[in-house]
Amino acid sequence: CTSWVPIAKLSRNLQRSSQPTTTSRHRSRSFSTASAKPLTMQIVSISDGYDGGNIEFVEHQKKEGDQSKVILRIKPDPYTPLEKTHHSQYFSFRSCVTEPQTIDYVIENADKASYPDAWEGSTVFTTTSLNDENSWTRVQNTVYENGSLIWTFQHTTTTPNCYFAYFPPYSYDRHLALIDKCTQSPRTSCVMSLGKTLDGREMDCVKAGQGDMICWIIHRQHPGENMAEFFAEGLLTQLLGLDSAGSVDGLVSKLLSMYTFYIVPNMCPDGAVRGHLRTNAAGSNLNREWTTSIDKDGNSYEAPTMERSPEVYHVLQKMDETGVDAFMDIHGDEELPYNFLAGTEGVENWDTRQKYLFGALSGALCRANPDMQKERGYEPEESYKAMMQICSNQIASRFNCLAATLEMPFKDCKTNPDPERGWSPARAKKLGASVLHALAYVHPYLRQEGEFWKDFLPDDEYVRPV
Repeated sequence: CTSWVPIAKLSRNLQRSSQPTTTSRHRSRSFSTASAKPLTMQIVSISDGYDGGNIEFVEHQKKEGDQSKVILRIKPDPYTPLEKTHHSQYFSFRSCVTEPQTIDYVIENADKASYPDAWEGSTVFTTTSLNDENSWTRVQNTVYENGSLIWTFQHTTTTPNCYFAYFPPYSYDRHLALIDKCTQSPRTSCVMSLGKTLDGREMDCVKAGQGDMICWIIHRQHPGENMAEFFAEGLLTQLLGLDSAGSVDGLVSKLLSMYTFYIVPNMCPDGAVRGHLRTNAAGSNLNREWTTSIDKDGNSYEAPTMERSPEVYHVLQKMDETGVDAFMDIHGDEELPYNFLAGTEGVENWDTRQKYLFGALSGALCRANPDMQKERGYEPEESYKAMMQICSNQIASRFNCLAATLEMPFKDCKTNPDPERGWSPARAKKLGASVLHALAYVHPYLRQEGEFWKDFLPDDEYVRPV
């Protein structure tokens, strides 16, 4: 609880403390009240000094009555050498007010974000409890006008201190708590560090199961996509019985005998702590670091490297050691108000087998959780023209396996809208748990030869998204 001291009282205290002392120890250190500057009270204080915070305060403009305006700017990520840009879009900050008032919050550089078109239809999240993921609600009056993202919030005596964010944050402390729970679960084979990030954080990986098929699931390559780690939490809670002392249902027991799982809950912990949208501490977009490529100037760009992208380097090294039979890369998408899978249609080994496996995974996930759909998504790449520096493409080609990228919305989810909360941490966790049903369904076919797809259900048919 913050106590606001009246200005007059502060002034009197200052005058008393500035009088010469009578003790010999301090006699020579007296100062004149004439030189003391009068104190003024801040009406609004904006800060981002916490894990994942990102905002720059520009100006506070007092309007009529209890109305005012706060001008803000999103801080950009470090420069990304491969893409020749500074990414930006994610923000999270705290606003403290001294008295009830209505404030128009204006992010004036929203049009300079990586995906400015994504602001249309977006709604800002708010809460008074930063670490309670279920307390965040949407500010439904959010608008994007004249290049600025604007919303109005009425601060009352019960909401003097509020947080605002593009999506509720998933802190590094919460990440460590999740890893600790996994370590203590009897269902976990081991929790390992695959290496260290540039800022010295561990690349945590959870191993579980004893099955013959190797399944890798990685999350949050782009650190501002917090929903990806909430997804990981839901997945790990279901798989390891984290909320039931290791007790799991029959499906999970079967899965742990079918697969050996390697799960990375956070691929970019440095960027997450720093409040970045898409990059690590060095400015590398990890989902463009999975092989050497050509930059925008036509020069060779070596990747992954220990100097720019140790996170990818360590994970890929472990994948080469274990092999991969099924792979998923979990993300959030700024523009599309849907949950969907993106395939690897552009890789050279995309064939009938890959096509039907992808269709079966998508169909099974839609059956397990109606928040998923497969008609809307990314336009597939042309055949033989895949960007091989993208993770799913590289893994599908490298291991000739089923590989898919799962995207969740920053916006409300059109297949099941909830204007008050939109797509939320709770729903991301539920979707994470649902993916286990889909993995159980495709397991028998991952390395099967012949026309196995003849056994599939009608809604397992591959659908080309638009």
